[in-house]
Amino acid sequence: MAWVVAVVLFAEALGIAALNWILGVAVDRQDMSLAGLDPHMMSVSSKIGGVVFGLYFALCGLVALLVALRDRPAAGFGRVLLISAAVVHGLLGAFTWGLVGPPAFLFMMLVLGLIVLLLMTYDRAAEPADTAPRDGTGGGGTPVTSPAAPTTP
Repeated sequence: MAWVVAVVLFAEALGIAALNWILGVAVDRQDMSLAGLDPHMMSVSSKIGGVVFGLYFALCGLVALLVALRDRPAAGFGRVLLISAAVVHGLLGAFTWGLVGPPAFLFMMLVLGLIVLLLMTYDRAAEPADTAPRDGTGGGGTPVTSPAAPTTP
């Protein structure tokens, strides 16, 4: 499960960075102003935004890859990073429905679902070391039995 999330996030990181880079090149080649903004500044900011957003998704993919390699849930900053990626995908899904269309929305919801599934699947409660094993034995091989029920006279 975590392997799939890692691959999807790495692919998305490359896709987002490439898309923003291509948009930056297109804006630079058109040499047109949008409401008086400098076309070169729009081009550079699109490229920088694409690289930053791509690195963000690549970092999220790295966290998912570490979860897959270690077979342990993400903790601390990695968990916060995955939760923020889920929120970002929810917001991007809301925007893509109106701007791009239902297929992009479905892709964003698929990635959102994969990230949430990753967070929920590896979210196991740590069992204290002094508890009895789950096989019904008390640790020494003897079965654990409950005390006798009280009887009324």
